[in-house]
Amino acid sequence: MDYTELYQQSNGLVAFSSGAQWVANAVHDRLVVRRADTFQITRAWHIDPSPSSSSASLSTSSNKPAPSQIPSSSTDTFVTHIGWSADSEHLFAACARRGIVNVYKMRDEDWSARIEAGVEGLAKVEWAPDGRNLLCFSEWALRVTVWSLVTGAATHIQFPKHTDRGYAFRRDGRYFVLAERHRSKDTLGVYDTEDSYKQARHYTVPTSSLASLAISPTGRHIAVWEGPLEFKLCILTLPGTLLSTYTPDIDPGLGIRCVAWHPSGSFIAIGGYDDKIHILDGLSWSCVATLELTSRIPVGVTVWREPSNWIEATLGRGYLSYERPQGTQSVPANRAEAAKAHPKSGLIQLDWNTTGKSTPTALFIYSFPAPSERFKPKLRTVLLHSKPIAHARWNPVRSGALVLCCGGGGLYMWSNEWSSDFGEDDEEDEEMAECIGIPAKNFQLRDIRWAPDGKGMLLIDKDVFCCAFEVEHNEDAGSE
Repeated sequence: MDYTELYQQSNGLVAFSSGAQWVANAVHDRLVVRRADTFQITRAWHIDPSPSSSSASLSTSSNKPAPSQIPSSSTDTFVTHIGWSADSEHLFAACARRGIVNVYKMRDEDWSARIEAGVEGLAKVEWAPDGRNLLCFSEWALRVTVWSLVTGAATHIQFPKHTDRGYAFRRDGRYFVLAERHRSKDTLGVYDTEDSYKQARHYTVPTSSLASLAISPTGRHIAVWEGPLEFKLCILTLPGTLLSTYTPDIDPGLGIRCVAWHPSGSFIAIGGYDDKIHILDGLSWSCVATLELTSRIPVGVTVWREPSNWIEATLGRGYLSYERPQGTQSVPANRAEAAKAHPKSGLIQLDWNTTGKSTPTALFIYSFPAPSERFKPKLRTVLLHSKPIAHARWNPVRSGALVLCCGGGGLYMWSNEWSSDFGEDDEEDEEMAECIGIPAKNFQLRDIRWAPDGKGMLLIDKDVFCCAFEVEHNEDAGSE
């Protein structure tokens, strides 16, 4: 593993471009773009902190000082959101506290655009899949404004249910689906992105307090689910026909925590606060498997345990394999307490490749059978750690590579890409799990993000970041 130097960043705002050629990061009120191969600075912009005219007049009419009188060192001028367009041609830097969004162009350093949110404020900014429209979510969930960089026109969508979730684009980018709240009822709005985001469908959904939604990879179905108080998930078609409603036979007491579609759209996984994963079939929408985790790990499951004090022993350098404990192993589990708000139990993260599920210090990897085999998912591997898991990320290109971090001075990798010495006659590839030290003093890994090509990753601490690349071995000498 090769590492770059440490670079300054703020608020964890670091991102690869979609082609993995550039790395952008924000440092207070500056936006910096580096080449991903040499990390030399290619572009740098200073973000104009002056607020919109409406925000300035609103502050002047109140007892607060005008934004222009606030010192430039104030955190109000810091960048809060950055993002690359899908073609890596444009990128934006937003200052939500000032209600402004600045857009820049990689091929023309002098070109720029500016969006002012107005009195409704700015909570979040996101690119549309076409890379030429920006979605601005206002504070208090008042509206979503779609700004076009081509025409300069704005399209307003009123009363979104949430500002941080409850919306999605279909995979081809043709339709934008938004959860809304009208007349005290949950509704879904479907908008045609190719027709200036005109409303194509609008219908109520059978939920009392919609938590979020997810569009299937095929684009034909939408899953919507209730909040934390009721375990209920509904499957609808894109035009709004209700196909199925799923609730477990035994009421778990609390609601749904996370939902994930299978990449093919043939299954959907549902996790709650009760340490169970419900797998629904994409044809009948019935529960075909329930993966229940107990504190005792079943026999036959591969268990890897993080070595104790391995960072001190290796001085934060090099690789060290996980330990393979013998005998029956157990995992500390937190039981759901329905009387407390936001109980610390159940699934933290649910993501398909095979399926991963994590408790505070353990990560579970399930294997799913081939289409020709009997459908019976099984627990394959458990990774045990000394600290709570912060993030776990599947490699976007290589399906058998997983990386995770626990907020310490190292990262952890699991892979089943290693072929055994028995060649093609062996049924499964061998797996491995390694602890990898980060050679930097006082570096605490808070987040980890793969490059889109799967060849590098961003390692992010509170105020600094670096990039790590796996060393590619040259196998030309052994080929003919």
